[in-house]
Amino acid sequence: MDNLIDLKAIWHTGKTDTLPTAHEMLQSIRRFRGQKLKSKWLVIVSSCLLFCLIIGVLLVVQFELFTTYLGGCLMAVSCIILAATNLRSLKRFNKLEDCSNLEFLAFIEQTRQNQIYYYKKTQVLIMLLTSVGLLFYMYELTVERPPWFISIYIICVVYLLIIWFWVRPRYFRKNAEKLNATRQRLESISQQLK
Repeated sequence: MDNLIDLKAIWHTGKTDTLPTAHEMLQSIRRFRGQKLKSKWLVIVSSCLLFCLIIGVLLVVQFELFTTYLGGCLMAVSCIILAATNLRSLKRFNKLEDCSNLEFLAFIEQTRQNQIYYYKKTQVLIMLLTSVGLLFYMYELTVERPPWFISIYIICVVYLLIIWFWVRPRYFRKNAEKLNATRQRLESISQQLK
């Protein structure tokens, strides 16, 4: 019986100030899910609207060179890939209605793995299609005026290089840090509950 009293004393001396309550954990999971769903729907709607705009311009405006149509089609395909990727990801987030800490931790880890795959593979494909498409699309607009051609292409190439080598990695690091902070917090909670 003394062992039981000793265990109770040890249990009551444990610091739980840093642990969130069950209600706070549920709110945290709902907030995470809500933010991700909102951003995914925003990307889906935006890419669909951009796809419609690109196709509409290609159908309405009569361009002389094939490169313009090719560029527009490449950008439209990148919009479809972006929307499809986010739609597929929506299914995972919709299943995240009610889950335990360990299930949410597994979900976070899977999200981290998906984020790495997206950054290394899918985003590269989307950005490559968009970049090449943009350069092809602008070719007809600048071919008749060489000074415009050079200046506009230099601006576009600089812009694309900034997106590829500064904005894209910075955005990935920022999202990875947020996801890792959430994962570490959940892991510490899970370890304390074991």
